[in-house]
Amino acid sequence: MVYVTRGLLDVLLDLAEDAEPKELDVTLSSTPAEKFDTDLGLDPETPVLTHFVLPEAGWPVSAVFGMDIGTPAGRGRARFVTHPQGRLEVTQRDHLAAVVLVAVPPWDERSYAAFDRSGRQLELVVLDVEPPQESLA
Repeated sequence: MVYVTRGLLDVLLDLAEDAEPKELDVTLSSTPAEKFDTDLGLDPETPVLTHFVLPEAGWPVSAVFGMDIGTPAGRGRARFVTHPQGRLEVTQRDHLAAVVLVAVPPWDERSYAAFDRSGRQLELVVLDVEPPQESLA
């Protein structure tokens, strides 16, 4: 089972619509359920997808050295990819992770799903909660 916040999913679908007809590939980060102010009714260690890393972060170094420096260490075990002219499934061209959220037009409630890296569909649960506040200090 994969958990994602409503806010993150809404932002990702907006990004996908804005990027169309180009494909989008975004690294996602999670927050353990225990970090939320609200009791989610989940095991405390359960990851909830809450954040994304801008696709352009670290691009120049990635292009030259083939290293992804735009993703913070320990994060990015999930990806959000779009198929503007494709089907709602994982393809061989997708940048795979442990969990891959795939979206297709029209970018609404029926146009996204979660998959594991082998292409098996996973149950996706959208939570109407705000992630905990983070600070840089």
